Amino acid sequence: MSTTADPLVIDHLTVRYGRVTAVDDLSFSVPRGEVYTLLGRNGAGKSSTISCLVGQRKAASGGCRIFGIDTWRGRRHVMARVGLVPETPDMPPGASARELGRFLGRIRPVWNAEDYEKRLDRVGVPRRLPSGSLSKGQRRQLALAAALAAEPEVLILDDPTLGLDAVVRRTLFEELVGELADRGTTVLVTTHDLTGIEGIADRVGIMQHGKLVYDETMDGLKARFRRLRCVRGAATTTDEVERALAALEPTETRLVGARVDAVIGRADHAAVARFKETVGITEVEVEPLSLEEIFVALCGDGQGGA
Repeated sequence: MSTTADPLVIDHLTVRYGRVTAVDDLSFSVPRGEVYTLLGRNGAGKSSTISCLVGQRKAASGGCRIFGIDTWRGRRHVMARVGLVPETPDMPPGASARELGRFLGRIRPVWNAEDYEKRLDRVGVPRRLPSGSLSKGQRRQLALAAALAAEPEVLILDDPTLGLDAVVRRTLFEELVGELADRGTTVLVTTHDLTGIEGIADRVGIMQHGKLVYDETMDGLKARFRRLRCVRGAATTTDEVERALAALEPTETRLVGARVDAVIGRADHAAVARFKETVGITEVEVEPLSLEEIFVALCGDGQGGA
């Protein structure tokens, strides 16, 4: 539920490419200082959402607001207060990191040149090489440094760890995103690095076929989904097990012989107790899942995109 105080609001957003609906009536908001991660398979609509959010694409209906300003109509005013790292950094290929810093320092309302230089030093981005000669990871680090030096109130990261090694990915999520949220910066992240974002994100949105199918706190999502393992009673049929599992809201089920392995969306004590009684068993293992395991269970049907 969005409020007028939320700095980032997506309101019944629909995006179409010809007859294909890429984003279908999408609504969510991100409060000040929150880290929101938007997940989905390739083609689920994440990048189209980001394009509208930063005013690069006009919505078929609905829209996006940052600081209460429609991003399509007021892009210039909005982006002065927003840091953006797109999936493919778009800095001029002939410009070096030093030249890019000087240029941005002249046009950005806020520019922390010292922070920019320190971050480039820390991640080893050469100052004099044209950006087109840098590695994919170096170009992404350069884009990050430029976005952060503007001290944005809202930071939008579209798959920011793509092309980065494991050490740098960990640094990005643990130090960068967490530190910005502590300062009150609002952060929206799309990512395939579910392990990295798991300990950082406050809230998770999961898109499928252009729709937002889950929008929950990280803690709430992980508390709701559990893995259930057991061996069914000898007198219980497979059909009876499947019917009993239905009450636990399974998203993924494997029945191999007498063994039962399922990801369930309802794991409260009373529901599990009824399941045990129905299938004629006394022991059931109910285990927590990682964010990656939950995502695979929810979206691993091979049909993530629009």
